[in-house]
Amino acid sequence: MAKELRGRKKKNISGDEIITMNNVSKAYATGAPALNGVDLHIKKGEFVFIVGDSGSGKSTLIKLLLRELVPTSGEINVMGYDLIRIRHRKIPKFRRNLGIVFQDFRLLKDRNVYENVAFAQRIIQMPGKEIKRNVPSILATVGLAGKYKAKPRQLSGGEQQRVAIARALVNRPSILLADEPTGNLDPKNSWEIMKLLEQINENGTTVLVVTHNREIVNAMQKRVITMKKGVVVSDEEKGGYIDDED
Repeated sequence: MAKELRGRKKKNISGDEIITMNNVSKAYATGAPALNGVDLHIKKGEFVFIVGDSGSGKSTLIKLLLRELVPTSGEINVMGYDLIRIRHRKIPKFRRNLGIVFQDFRLLKDRNVYENVAFAQRIIQMPGKEIKRNVPSILATVGLAGKYKAKPRQLSGGEQQRVAIARALVNRPSILLADEPTGNLDPKNSWEIMKLLEQINENGTTVLVVTHNREIVNAMQKRVITMKKGVVVSDEEKGGYIDDED
């Protein structure tokens, strides 16, 4: 397998594609396939929704792109990194170019807004002078310039998600992965977060959003990839949420 992959390393990767999955399958110990022969090609600067019911394979797909999981078979290339053959010691460097936002925010509750965002910079050993410049700048971008001293418990859900987005963006990633970013938010805050993600995308960041929010997907008219039982059943430009017809 290794020799086969080595020989085909860049065969199907276009110069403007930032994510490529070729015939990717993932089976867990039970033998049940989480993904089955998935092909995915995403270009730099795209905004893509990934939708589907629970158990459709969306979470597995995200974990594969983060290199938290390795596929059972197939090829994955993200930002030029071959995620099948990447050496373990290079994974942290690879992940520095990825921003990730979760449904449950995952903020450090004992630290204020500034420190939550600065934490991402300290992990990559950014000089203190740069941190002092970068953190206020990204907080202003997400509309939290005046909240830098607040603790997470003092913020609304929408504000906490903005902190999480700021933390994901402060290292200027090429790709932002948002896993159910509006799942814990009311409709007003959900729309504000999606508008923020759209603005981030317009500034050049490739954005992938996993979501169950039918209203947002249908209204925004972005590219929509629909998954069901581990396979991609639809991939539409300016698409919408497909109703389950079973």
